[in-house]
Formats: sequence, structure tokens, C-alpha cells
Amino acid sequence: MAESKMPLYKGKPLVRSGNTVYYGHPAEKYVAMLQILGTSGQVAGVPISDRVLVQILSTDESLPPMKRIIKKAEKKGIYQALNIASIWLDRSLKEG
Repeated sequence: MAESKMPLYKGKPLVRSGNTVYYGHPAEKYVAMLQILGTSGQVAGVPISDRVLVQILSTDESLPPMKRIIKKAEKKGIYQALNIASIWLDRSLKEG
């Protein structure tokens, strides 16, 4: 079995597509979606995110797109966004 090189945060996979980062297992009931809305400067040529929209989404594809959004908030920086996404995702998975 090949070992996955997918980055993890607190044991859950992170998948990036452009300015969007998905956090969590798509086979579970919920995942987090983080959209980078703005950047402020660069460090070593890498843009630093300063505005990130965090959303907890249901993976139930039978729901209309707007009904799939469980929670959302805007955070300053990717660390704060990942931190709240992790907390919300864990709570949602335990409750639901």
C-alpha cells in the first residue's frame, strides 16, 4: 500500500485548489472549506493570507448548495481560520 503524501492538520487531510483549502475527510458528514479572500505582503515569495472565510459544509449532495452551509465566519490569517475550522468540524461531527 502506497503511503499518502497529503498534508494533515490535527489528523485530517488538507487539500488546496487555488485560493480554497478543504479540510477533513470527504466521506464524513461534514468538511471545512477555507477561502482566502485577501493577502498582505509576502514572506520568501509566498503570499501571506490576511482574510479567510471559514465554512463548515455538509457533504450531503442531495441538499441545495445554500442549505449545505452549517456555519461560517471570516478570520484574520490562515492559522486562526484553521484553528476555528478544526474546532467547528470536530463539534459538528460529534453532534451530527
